[in-house]
Order: sequence, then structure tokens, then C-alpha cells
Amino acid sequence: MCFFYAKIIDNIARFLYNLPMQKILSTMRRAITDYNMISDGDKIVVGVSGGKDSLLLLTALKAFQRFSPAKFDLAAITIDMGFKDASVAEKQALSAYIAELGVPYYVVDTDIAEVIFEARKESNPCSLCSKMRRGALNNKAIELGFNKLALGHHADDVVQTMLLSLLYEGRFSTFQPVSFMDRSGITLIRPFIYTSESDVKGAVNKLNLPVLHNPCPANKHTQREYVNELVKKLTKEVPYARERMLGAIYHPERANLWQKPDKSDD
Repeated sequence: MCFFYAKIIDNIARFLYNLPMQKILSTMRRAITDYNMISDGDKIVVGVSGGKDSLLLLTALKAFQRFSPAKFDLAAITIDMGFKDASVAEKQALSAYIAELGVPYYVVDTDIAEVIFEARKESNPCSLCSKMRRGALNNKAIELGFNKLALGHHADDVVQTMLLSLLYEGRFSTFQPVSFMDRSGITLIRPFIYTSESDVKGAVNKLNLPVLHNPCPANKHTQREYVNELVKKLTKEVPYARERMLGAIYHPERANLWQKPDKSDD
């Protein structure tokens, strides 16, 4: 074991007993329990983009695996988008870290970047990119025999997705904590839905995780980034705005939306 990664693993072992990681594991475990995300015998694969959210999710699930009442297998898949300027050294660091965690790791090489930015020249690439990456993830998960795919969406993503749907689609909607996909037979789980992005950043920095630089040319220039900045502005004016929006999502029974009367009752 190289000294650098031995030190990271040691940091994780010690950090599990510190408040920030305890908070990550606490909110994750609560989400898993509330929505029955993990069952005994599950084969779970984490979609690891190399970003902070998915990398911490893999780390947290590996820690949770030690004391989870439900026994499950754990692995990681990265969909390589094919960006020519992606750092080889960063990819190697990520691979080495996951190996030290003791988690099987699979990399799927694709030409998604070329298709989206060169062949199709998409002006709004995020939707198509997401579908293509998810399709590649599902196909690999099926090939390897996994029944659940864990994604690193956190509580701030929940709010942003709700606002994106409201502003750009005219509907109140966000992603589900657990989603079964009929076509693939894979169940999506999102164990970080109660975990704030600030807590994720704090834990990643404390653990010094090998996060990859995002080479996507659309990074920081998307509708989601606009909504992210909008939420920040709102919370400056109304400090509890984010928590109130999350509360509305977590408790749909509080909703008081219009519904037209059934004409058959007339």
C-alpha cells in the first residue's frame, strides 16, 4: 500500500469517530431507513463520476457496510465520457483510492463527449448527457448482476431539481428517493437526500478525497447552476428558505394545490 493512500484510509478510520462524518452517516442511514433503500442480499453499485458527491457516497456506504443490519455487496462504476483533456493522473489517483477501500471498480469507456459536443454540438447538453450516462451505467450494472444503483444526489440537488421543474416545466416535481426502472430491472437509490452539500464538502475536504476536475465545457454554465445561485440569493434574504422548501418536499401531505372537481359528482 503506498504511503499516500494508506494515510487517506487511516484518515477515514479516524474520521468516522469525528462529528462531520458521523453526521454524514447519520443522515444517510436515516434516508436508507425511511425509504427502505437497502435490503439483505442487495448488490449495490455506486455511479462514481469522480465528483465530490459520488465519491463521498461510496466512502460512506463502505463505512455503513460494516454495521448495516442488511448485508449487501458494494462496487463502483465510472462512465468515462471520453474528454480528451481529462487528467490521467487524477484518474489513476481515483482508481488507487477505490482499490484501497477494497471495492471492486469498473470503468466504462464511451464517446459521449464526442457525440454531444462535436457530432451533435448540443447547446443544452445536460439532459442528453444524463440519459446517455445513465444508460451506460444501467447496462454495465445489468451485465455485472447488480440490482441497485446508488447515486450521489444530496438535499441541495433535491431543491434545485424541484425549482428547475417549476421554473422550466411548470410543475412541482423532483426525483424520487427510490425509483424502480421497469426496462432494466434496476432500482435507483439516493442515500444522500437528507445530506446537505455543505456537509458533503466539509467531509470531502477533511478526508482529502481524490476528487476529479470536471472537464465538461458546460460545467458552471447550466440551468442547474443558475438555480443553485438563485437558492443562495434566496437564503441570504430568507435564511430558512432552503429548509422550508425541503420540508415541503419531505412532507407532501402539507401540500394545498388546486384540484378540479370531478364532473361525475354533479
